[in-house]
Amino acid sequence: MSHRRAAALPVALAATLLLATGRARAHVRYVTEGSGDPVDAVRFVVDVLAVPLHAALFLGGGLLVATAAAGYLRFRPAAYDLAVLRRTLAEYVDLVPWMLRLSVGLPLVGAGFAGYFFSPAVPATTRLFQVVVGFFLLFGLATRFVAAVALAAYLARLAVEPQLLLAVEYVGALVGIVLVGSGRPSADQMFKEVADDDRTLYSKVDPFRGLSKRFDAVVSPYEDYAATAVRVALGVTFVYLGFVEKLLNPGRALLVVEKYDLTAVVPVEPGMWVVGAGLTEIALGIVVILGLFTRASAAVAFLLFTTTLFGLPDDPVIAHISLFGLASMLFITGSGPLALDNWLRGRTATVDSSTTGTEERPAGDPTTATDGGTDPGDPGAD
Repeated sequence: MSHRRAAALPVALAATLLLATGRARAHVRYVTEGSGDPVDAVRFVVDVLAVPLHAALFLGGGLLVATAAAGYLRFRPAAYDLAVLRRTLAEYVDLVPWMLRLSVGLPLVGAGFAGYFFSPAVPATTRLFQVVVGFFLLFGLATRFVAAVALAAYLARLAVEPQLLLAVEYVGALVGIVLVGSGRPSADQMFKEVADDDRTLYSKVDPFRGLSKRFDAVVSPYEDYAATAVRVALGVTFVYLGFVEKLLNPGRALLVVEKYDLTAVVPVEPGMWVVGAGLTEIALGIVVILGLFTRASAAVAFLLFTTTLFGLPDDPVIAHISLFGLASMLFITGSGPLALDNWLRGRTATVDSSTTGTEERPAGDPTTATDGGTDPGDPGAD
């Protein structure tokens, strides 16, 4: 074996491991019984990282990702293609409220019938509550009010059931629904159209018209922060799953590796699987929270969720619908406010996708901006 191939081997193995760990990145307690043999978490992680090959794999994987990110920012490959993609995604923004409602409504209906409260790890005291909330969200009826009630119920139960942190993505999703409302298609939108026409009988008896308009006026300036809320919640979910479910509870995570024979997928020690999955989830979660390369991170998250779906056949699919929906939303909207992507956007040139060429424009040129202050031609990180 040549020196060049020998040097490239750790990086290649690291890249393979980072992709393959998607099969181990489920809510591990959903697919295992018991907590496994008692394992000292700190000693477990230290022992795994103390192996030179393991350390080389983690270092090589980290350098690979960092080099790819720096290379993209420096050379901007396929910048025009990405600009056209962003322009196309901007046309889907009006469907984001519907996407959020489906992402929360469907799993809540499923949770109600299955008998658990938001997370399969927490039993439901009453199934009717989640079924009703889920259907109201699916229909888009009294959407903001129902989302606020669901959020309050989740937070109240969280105070006595810390395991609900396994479903913390619902916080961002419900906050997002409160901010953006029902959108279209929805029952709220249909009633609003009828009520806004003064010639209709309903406009004369609608008891919510004035209240709805006042609330919309208060919330509308903050609608863009829905993407921020979703981004932070999704990132916190990843960090929690990686740190608490994997690194702090390696015994249970090792049961997942053994149950699905994950060492046959990538021939590394079970401990390497657990630490690799945990650190990868934590790293991805931090990147998402910071709003760095948001669309790319959302695409990676979606890929990992899909890999888990097929890799762990008895993992409750309904419990992950919300995660699929949130990742899809971020791929459409980008990072939203309060993100490093916005800082990068101000430091890079933009590509005008409205012409057939690849005309370079200075960052901030109003001819390339879209509603909401995002730039579909920006070759930056989001």
